[in-house]
Amino acid sequence: QVQLVESGGGLVQAGGSLRLSCAASGSISGYNGMGWYRQAPGKQRELVARITNSGSSNYADSVKGRFTISRDNAKNTVYLQMNSLKPEDTAVYYCNAFKYTYNIWGQGTQVTVSS
Repeated sequence: QVQLVESGGGLVQAGGSLRLSCAASGSISGYNGMGWYRQAPGKQRELVARITNSGSSNYADSVKGRFTISRDNAKNTVYLQMNSLKPEDTAVYYCNAFKYTYNIWGQGTQVTVSS
């Protein structure tokens, strides 16, 4: 069973940047892709960005132009570069790997953006 471990969260001022990393304990080549989700207090978990094995990506409208997802297959790692952060980006960010309807999740990393 592949495990996902996120890192890189923290506290940042509005307008700042953070880079999240998600390292898989094993090969993720058998999965269709990986992604980042977030969940703010009192809200449902929502998709932030996904990237497939072919390298195609998609983003939530709220982060387009500010966030970039990328992956390093050799390191079994996916990244989320977050720029121009806003207070509304504050949430727990979860790494995800998906294979059709099967999903695995990391434990989450807190991102807090102060105004």
